[in-house]
Amino acid sequence: MTSKPDADERLIGAHDLALAALREITPANTIGPAAGFLPEEDGSVSLRFENRLAGYPGWYWIVTVARVDDEDPTVLEVELLPGDGALLAPEWVPWAERLADYRAHQVELAEQAAAAGDDSGAAVDGAADDESDDADDDLDDDDLDDDEPDILHAGDLDGVDIDELDEESEDEESEDEESEDDDSEEDDSDEESDDDSDDDDSDEDSDDEE
Repeated sequence: MTSKPDADERLIGAHDLALAALREITPANTIGPAAGFLPEEDGSVSLRFENRLAGYPGWYWIVTVARVDDEDPTVLEVELLPGDGALLAPEWVPWAERLADYRAHQVELAEQAAAAGDDSGAAVDGAADDESDDADDDLDDDDLDDDEPDILHAGDLDGVDIDELDEESEDEESEDEESEDDDSEEDDSDEESDDDSDDDDSDEDSDDEE
C-alpha cells in the first residue's frame, strides 16, 4: 500500500494564490471560507473552499496547487466538486434505454387505465341497477297509495258500496209498490162512483115512468 507523501507547507498555505485563481472563473461572493486540504499522491495539494453558488448545496471549490523543486507554488487545476451528501444529478442513461423505459411505462399506464375503466363501468352499471330497482319500488308504492280508497270492506267494488246500492234498490221497489197500491185504490173508487151514478139514473127513469 502506497502512502501519501507529507504535504508541502508552502502549498498548504497558498490560499491567496488559490483564491486569485477562483476569482478568475467565479464571482467572489460565491467563494466561502477555506474548508481544509487533501494531499495528492504526486505531491500536489488540493485546497478546498466552501461553495456559495446557488443550486449547488454540499459542493466545494477545489484548487490544486503544486511546485517544482524550489520554485513558487503554481495552480494546476480549479474545479467544483461535490462533497459528502451533495445534491447530484442522476447518472446519464443512453437515449435508447430511456426510450425503451418510456414505452414500457406507457404500456403499463394504458393497462392500468383499461383496468380502471372496466372496474368503473361495472360499478356504474351496478349503481344504475340499484337506482332502477329503487325507482320501481317507489313507483309501486305510489300506485298502491293512489289506487286504495279511504275505506274498503268486503262489499266494496272500485270504491262503491254494494250494500248501499242494494238498499237504494229496495227503497225504489217499495216506492213503486206503494204507488201501484194507490193507483189501484183510485180505480176502485172511480168504479164505485160510476156504479152510484148509474143507480141514480135508474131511479130517475123509474120515477118518470110513473
